[in-house]
Amino acid sequence: MKRRTAVWTSGLVITVAIGLTYLFMTGERGLSRSSQPVRPLDITRLNEEKAASLGWRSDELDAVLNHAAKLSTDSFIIVTHDEVVAAFGDLTEPYATHSMRKSFLSALVGRHVGSGPGQISLGATLKELGIDDTPAPLTPKQRRATVLHLLKSVSGVNHPAAASGGLRADIDKRLGPVENEPGTIWAYSNWDYNALTTIFEERTGIGIAQAFQEGIAGPTGMEDFDIAAVSYVADADVSMHKAAAFRMSARDLVRFGQLYLNKGRIDDRQVLPASWIDRTANDFTETGMNGLRWGHGYLWWIPGPGTGLPEGTVWAWGLGNQALFVVPAWDTVIVHQSDTTEFLKRFLPLIENDGMEGEAAILQLVLSCREPENRSSTFCVEHRFLSRPEFDKLMSLVAKARL
Repeated sequence: MKRRTAVWTSGLVITVAIGLTYLFMTGERGLSRSSQPVRPLDITRLNEEKAASLGWRSDELDAVLNHAAKLSTDSFIIVTHDEVVAAFGDLTEPYATHSMRKSFLSALVGRHVGSGPGQISLGATLKELGIDDTPAPLTPKQRRATVLHLLKSVSGVNHPAAASGGLRADIDKRLGPVENEPGTIWAYSNWDYNALTTIFEERTGIGIAQAFQEGIAGPTGMEDFDIAAVSYVADADVSMHKAAAFRMSARDLVRFGQLYLNKGRIDDRQVLPASWIDRTANDFTETGMNGLRWGHGYLWWIPGPGTGLPEGTVWAWGLGNQALFVVPAWDTVIVHQSDTTEFLKRFLPLIENDGMEGEAAILQLVLSCREPENRSSTFCVEHRFLSRPEFDKLMSLVAKARL
């Protein structure tokens, strides 16, 4: 199979500088819309005939782009059959991907699955792998959890973790204060993913950054990624296991997504086992949530019925609605990014100093930008947080744009 490389320039694209009024559409409790200062953006889109040949409605693509431009979106791109259908923003600028790191980790684990030296056995237990924690140790039952349990977020381990943000309340609600039988309860717990990071590095002897650079970024032709794009988030007061955080550009995320579209193959090289990619789309757990987060497995999200996204779609998600959608039925990759630098300066103190839960802190910041005195501030125009309803609407508009 040929190597997938997105076409970034074409005589068929239309580039338009559009002054868009920045509107708030939180979708929460019927909040009214409020006009904001004009935000000029350069939008690139295929002409109507070419877009139609790739399965897209041109007028509905305009609705997608107009909505995305009204958000604090910094880069957005749709690529179908290797053609850039629509895009805006600097596609070369690396942004923090936050929890998208988990899907990158999944790919790395998939490259090293096996029972030999330097490989990772999915059936190995935490005890067999020598995995424990400090300052609070795991119990014998918790150490019966396997690598596969971690990948499927069903370890049942309720333990403090680095980089947990505002997840604590939901984890406690799902897992409770007592021990759980491994494999029986799904919970989106950063402890699972951080422990999996430790297991990967100990079993393979390779750091996450080097493994990604040599195993994925190089073979897929990523242009903006280097080893310095990976850093660790640690909190030794709660856990010995670290989170490996990534920064990545939109065009490099497209290449990662195309690796999954192409069943792990680049030119004549099998970079990622096709069977691993099939597992991602088919072996998942229903989360009890509706919409885009209906299912979850192998550190990817699965959209549910009614989202308009076809069966087989998987997506990676991170704080600020960083997103990478892989849609095999459309031969399409979609990337959405927002720079969360300014947002985190306001969000983290609400979590760490004021003790707020994540969703409550996010809602407070979203609503603060509706206040008349704040609407014209740089933060509210350029950096405010995208609410979940706004992002869900964006993806519903994408689905509506398909022929």
